[in-house]
Amino acid sequence: MGLDGTQGQRAIGVDRPAELYKASAVPTQRSGPFDLAGWAGEPRPEAAPGVYRYGYRPADPARTKDAGVPAGPLLLRAALNLLVGWFAYIYGVNLVFALAGLFGLLNGLSQTAAVIVLLLVNAAVVAGVVKLFGRMGRWPEVWRRYVAPLLARTVTHEQPDELQDAAQPTGPADPWHQLRYGGADLAARHLDTEHVGDVDYVRIQRAWETVLADPELLPAFTEQIAERGAAACAHPSEARDLPGRSARHDLLTRQVRLGTAQDVIKNPPAHRTAGFALDPTLLGTSLLAVGPAGTGKTAHLARPVAEALCLQALAGTACAVVIGSADADLGPDEWYDVVIAPGDPQSAYGLDLFGAAKDVDEAAARLADALLPDELAARTESARTALQQIVGPFHAAFRRYPGVRELRALLGGDPDSFVALGKTLREAELLEVYQPDLQHRVRQHGRADDPGALLADRLALLDRPAFAGCFPGAEPGKPAFAMRALDHPLRVRVKLPERSHPEAARMLSRLVTGQFVQATAVREERALFAGLVVDDASAALDAHTVRGLQRMRGANAGAVLLLRTLVDLPEALRAPLFGAVGCRMAFPGIAPWDGKLFSEAWGTHLVQETAITHAPDTSGGLLRRAARVGRKALSGTTAQTESVTTRDVERHRWSPSELAHALPTGHAVISLSTVAGEQVPPLLVDLRS
Repeated sequence: MGLDGTQGQRAIGVDRPAELYKASAVPTQRSGPFDLAGWAGEPRPEAAPGVYRYGYRPADPARTKDAGVPAGPLLLRAALNLLVGWFAYIYGVNLVFALAGLFGLLNGLSQTAAVIVLLLVNAAVVAGVVKLFGRMGRWPEVWRRYVAPLLARTVTHEQPDELQDAAQPTGPADPWHQLRYGGADLAARHLDTEHVGDVDYVRIQRAWETVLADPELLPAFTEQIAERGAAACAHPSEARDLPGRSARHDLLTRQVRLGTAQDVIKNPPAHRTAGFALDPTLLGTSLLAVGPAGTGKTAHLARPVAEALCLQALAGTACAVVIGSADADLGPDEWYDVVIAPGDPQSAYGLDLFGAAKDVDEAAARLADALLPDELAARTESARTALQQIVGPFHAAFRRYPGVRELRALLGGDPDSFVALGKTLREAELLEVYQPDLQHRVRQHGRADDPGALLADRLALLDRPAFAGCFPGAEPGKPAFAMRALDHPLRVRVKLPERSHPEAARMLSRLVTGQFVQATAVREERALFAGLVVDDASAALDAHTVRGLQRMRGANAGAVLLLRTLVDLPEALRAPLFGAVGCRMAFPGIAPWDGKLFSEAWGTHLVQETAITHAPDTSGGLLRRAARVGRKALSGTTAQTESVTTRDVERHRWSPSELAHALPTGHAVISLSTVAGEQVPPLLVDLRS
């Protein structure tokens, strides 16, 4: 791999590779100075999955519990324990010496030995008193809240850090320590004079790791730094940052912060009040988010994740494919290297309908899956066969895939197209090999159950003047993006024409998603994380895609799928989809039947349930009974006994009713699973903080 992360290539899966990266659209760095040393040296301690590690300091469970005690009761309890502890100390020392004198243990001691014994006894009693009464009186919390700040102001004249005993910064004080003492001292000194951003730093560090793996690249690395400074080893687009980035990112841990886990009993203690973040170890298991329109799925999830993947692509650690309608807020076009907008004459790139597979039959099968709607899924197998019987001979004859119009004519049984195809195969001496396929297609033409006619009708939705040049064919058109380009740190945005051509948009969404799943399974460069974001996945999912989601875990790839409701999916896909993804996210306002699937997937846990029962009091003799009768006559109430029963029972972590009606606005419940199999139970997260 080259220092720019492109295996020495800048041509990525299009007919005109030089046009793929637009060097003229280079965004500027973020305004304001960037404190590289402070950012790199900020503590990033190990934490549970989903915790934003940048600046994170693990909370002491005892301190967290005591922090909620009001000041009045805290000080009163501390003073009472101090008073009792003082008397316990005085009488405790006297008691020890009285017992020692009773048994004659102090007889014959010299003056020096007696002083030592006195000091030891006093120290032991003080330690016992402090441990016992200090814990009951919460003296450490009093010290943290009141004594330590007072001492800091009077002695050092500085405000103390409330988390002074937490983890200290673990990063290097010198950001370029590894370069400076690893043989690239000149490069480090040159970078000291440059304004380096977080993207630059991670990109250069990644290039340095490549140099460590292959020392022969050291001269080229040093030369790049000397010539280009902080822009060395840049992404092929020459972009060093994203314009208008708004989410909080930590590119060293590859995390994007989405909100704050709430301090509620349903959340695990390790996550309460901590920042919530996603990273490739979580996204690698894929994430399914369900919520009605307007609940913030795009603004609080899809856009930040797309932004994170684009930044990681600029740093050379990821590639991104983002699918959504043309008006979806998934970032400006400047964020992306390739923007595919079928139906928009201003779009510079088209889409290769067969661009995910090297095998012809596999590529044809994926296109057939994308063309058929959900209600015709039963005819998928015959449609695959029909498309393979056309695409295979055509590719063998012309050494390219057919265009939309050519494919539509052959599937529709156009005689002239079949004659031309047969003639070309005969000239290439391949007619005998593919003649059975062509003859079968001819026999099927005109029958009521001919899948070719169905596929031709579906292709007619793409054979429109608005889509002219968007899909490669015999006529020259726009450079076509092929999904096999995921071996490179590429940023792709697919804008679907949902308003003008809704059914065509559904087909393209299903096609691009299926191609992504297909391409990630066979790509060679798996060091790059391949991320897919689908803003509305209701049309993008089929049985093949759902099965492929689990295979992506081992291919360093993952998907973020957004749905308005699970009812948009065929019923046969809902349960398999929940089993295929590792992270599940519910937004406020979901329907109870959607909440039922979440509740079942998250399972149950043991909770303590207290039952209080009341019964009339019939105890006692004549006098007590007479008193109860008088009380009832005067107050109108009957004396009762109270019985309290506590037991452990299993309850849903989140019930369908809670998910449907109890989630506050701007919040979401999300469960997590890492690629390694570590799981986090559902978290209530405030996405606005």
